[in-house]
This record gives sequence, C-alpha cells and structure tokens, in this order.
Amino acid sequence: MGVLGRVHSVESFGTLDGPGIRYVLFLQGCAYRCLYCHNPDTWAVNVGKIIDSDEVLKDILSYKNFIKSGGVTLSGGEPLLQIEFVKAILKGCKEKGIHTALDTAGSIPVEASAPVLDLADLILLDIKCFDDEMSKVLTGHSNKRTLETLNYCEETDKRVWIRQVLLPGYTLNYRTLVGLAEYLKDFKCVELVELLPFHKMGEYKWAALGFKYELKDTQPPTPEELNEVRNLFESRGLKVLMKG
Repeated sequence: MGVLGRVHSVESFGTLDGPGIRYVLFLQGCAYRCLYCHNPDTWAVNVGKIIDSDEVLKDILSYKNFIKSGGVTLSGGEPLLQIEFVKAILKGCKEKGIHTALDTAGSIPVEASAPVLDLADLILLDIKCFDDEMSKVLTGHSNKRTLETLNYCEETDKRVWIRQVLLPGYTLNYRTLVGLAEYLKDFKCVELVELLPFHKMGEYKWAALGFKYELKDTQPPTPEELNEVRNLFESRGLKVLMKG
C-alpha cells in the first residue's frame, strides 16, 4: 500500500502544464486565495477523492506510451500541502523513467519542501506578484516563500519555468514586471517565463460555491499590453511563452 492523498481531478492528455503531452494530477487543497483563481473548488483541504499513490501510479503507467514525449505534472491546488503523497508519486515516476513536473507557488518553507523539489525534474513556479504588498492583496500571502523556493532551485541546479498571471490593476503593472524581469535575468535555473493573460473562465465556479468574485468588471489585457510585457522580458534575455 502506498500513501493516501486527496485528488481534485485528472487530465490525461494535458498540453498546458509543462513540456509535451502530460498526465496532469490536480491535488486538492490550497492555502492561497488568489482573486483570479479559476479553480476555487480546489481550495478546501477536506474534500476531493481519497486515493492511494500506488493506484495513481498504476493509472499513470496505463498512459505511458501516450505521454512519452511529455510526462507527469502534479498541480493543484497546492501539491506541497500533501508532501508524502507527492513524494511517493514522484519516486514511482522516477523509477519508471517518466519525466515529472511540479506546479507550485512554493507556499511552504523550503526546509519542508526541499525533498519534493529535489525529486521533480522540472518546477513550474507560480510567482503570484513580485510586489510583496500586492501579493498579500492578491493571494492573502507574502511572496517570500516563493522567492526562497526559486533561490533553492538555483542552488541545486533545478530546472524552473516561471509562471506569471497578467491581471490588470494588480500584476499587470509595468514597474513591477520590470522589477521581476530584472530579478529573474541572472537566474541560470530559469529556462522559461510563461505569461498567462487573465481570463474569467472560472468565474462561474465562484458563484456556484457562493464566493464573491471581485474581478467581475476586470477586462483581460489588450494585445498591445501583452506585447509590451513580452518585450520587456525578452529584452532582458529571458525566453518567453505567452499562453492563451
């Protein structure tokens, strides 16, 4: 018997969460309350399907031929809230030669997350906002642990893709984004910066859960704004992928 964990959902042919075609396991539970979250149904820690890590690995192996160009991504929610479950899956994938990625905001102390970070082949690190005070407004939390996680990845030569949501009025701030680009440009571990334009596809979930959606009147970024942001990162030698 493996380790029990709580799973929100599975996407067996994912193309948005790491390189290639991937088996994406969305874990239940998150301490952050991002205003733009499109999966607020992953927040609660005491719901979701309880499943054994051995069962997850068996399911992953049934897709091995289909994901050979990609791998497995553990996402959420925040997967680091279920460290032992995540470790068991990462170890199992490593034994079978399957590439793994961990999508995280680095929301727990590095002292606790290091064993998991060490096991993953790639870290998809969500920097919610480089401005710490705005990060607290946007998520309810400081960005300190996220940046500590990035520093740890640099120290251990761990491959990292940075993910940044572009939210007008919050993260879509030229001064803040310049600061982020200047900060990232010297990190050897950062292979890619994924820029994710804000969208409202999860708004209906907020209503279904009885949550107040504060971004009802917020519009997605314009093409001109997106081009400007892309240019400011690329001009500092960073490889950029604009999603959406």
